[in-house]
Amino acid sequence: MSVCVQCPVKPCSRRIYDVRMIVHDAHGSSTSPPEQVGVERLQERRFRPFVVWGGIAAAVLVLVAGQLIAVHIHALGPLTSLFRDYAGTPKSATTPWAGFLLALIGVTVRVRVSALAAAVAIDLIFVAVRTFDGRPFTVGNGPTIVLTALAVIAALRWSGARRRTALHTIALGALLILATKVGEIWLDITAWSCPQVLDPYVELADRALGNPAWVVGHALDLAGPVPIGVVRWVYFELPVAAIVVAVWQLRGVTTGSWPRHHLVRTFLVLGLIGPIFYVIFPVVGPVLAFGPQGNGMEIADVWPNVVPALPASVESMPFDGITPRNCMPSLHTAWALALFIHSRRGPGWLRWGGAFWLVCTLIATLGLGAHYGIDLVAGAALCLTIESALRDPDRGWDRPRVRVVAMGIATFAGVLLCIRYLAMPMATYPVPFGIAILGSLTALSVVFYRTWFAPEVPEVVVREAEEVELERR
Repeated sequence: MSVCVQCPVKPCSRRIYDVRMIVHDAHGSSTSPPEQVGVERLQERRFRPFVVWGGIAAAVLVLVAGQLIAVHIHALGPLTSLFRDYAGTPKSATTPWAGFLLALIGVTVRVRVSALAAAVAIDLIFVAVRTFDGRPFTVGNGPTIVLTALAVIAALRWSGARRRTALHTIALGALLILATKVGEIWLDITAWSCPQVLDPYVELADRALGNPAWVVGHALDLAGPVPIGVVRWVYFELPVAAIVVAVWQLRGVTTGSWPRHHLVRTFLVLGLIGPIFYVIFPVVGPVLAFGPQGNGMEIADVWPNVVPALPASVESMPFDGITPRNCMPSLHTAWALALFIHSRRGPGWLRWGGAFWLVCTLIATLGLGAHYGIDLVAGAALCLTIESALRDPDRGWDRPRVRVVAMGIATFAGVLLCIRYLAMPMATYPVPFGIAILGSLTALSVVFYRTWFAPEVPEVVVREAEEVELERR
């Protein structure tokens, strides 16, 4: 809600002359001249104690529940995995460092350098011990230990804005690490709870898009080992690019300039909502259901060279109890698209990096056989929907936001329903279904762009143009 220049008494619901909206661009940075925004700055939001302690209690409850389920299904639990980050062999070398670097954004340069040096030194000690014992090489103990120590020091010894800022970024880094631990056990749960997978449905529906998993997979095979190595590295090191974008967005937090929205929020919400559909719509991917990695469970070993013949009917297929059902929707696509969107307001190198990561991720998801093409459509729709719900919180739920979120939900749900109940017609009549699916995603993308990125004419200019038009008449 804002006050129009020409009618200061009457509230105006238009977004374009709201001073708060001018101050906050899509990532919380100032995009208007100083004379327009005055002295308003982005301020850190202070959370009430019951919110903080409630969040901590919820995190502990989720970790304990995940550990109990892991014990029941004989899998690696989140608490066990976290203990290995402290005193054993970390499962991931990237995630602890990504969370640690994110946490360091909120501390001073002096503390940052000291913490980095300590984390590297501790990691070198663990590497030497593992090498002496003949265990595999990896890193990740150092950042986990130092991150914990930093949290204790900030909570007990610091005060005021310094303490709040440090604990805020430390919480973001820790949440990123813990979310990964919970995500790992969730993947095991999808394999344990979903003995049947819907890959035959998805493969048929994917014919409406021209079987892109087969096309890109075959092209990547012909390209040779270097392109495969590049896209594979990009695919698995998505957190590295995400941290680069997040660091750029949060670079001013130590001076009190907190963006109202940033990439980490979108990443975490996508990671919270997206995996729910892994058990609603279990899919393992073409390289497993139709390729050489099926371990005898595949329908046929034909990916990526031969598209299977059109069957007379379609039904779900059994698969093993250890392979995650993590294809629908493609969260790699959703995360890479979110990274691309959040890099748009950055400098040139960041924009080009975001575009590079998105393109390579899309190629990898298809070319490595991890996803079908329609998985990517669902992932993109999910990303645009969640991003629209989270962006620009000061704007409120006005009509443009409701419209784009509703379109996103309809597109996402429509894709899943078509795959499940119209897979055979989609394979039989691919052209109209392909146009409908790609058209829906294109329309959603256009509305998303016009809602959040398209330049708008200031209200004063609009009113002046209307007055001129009336005078001419």
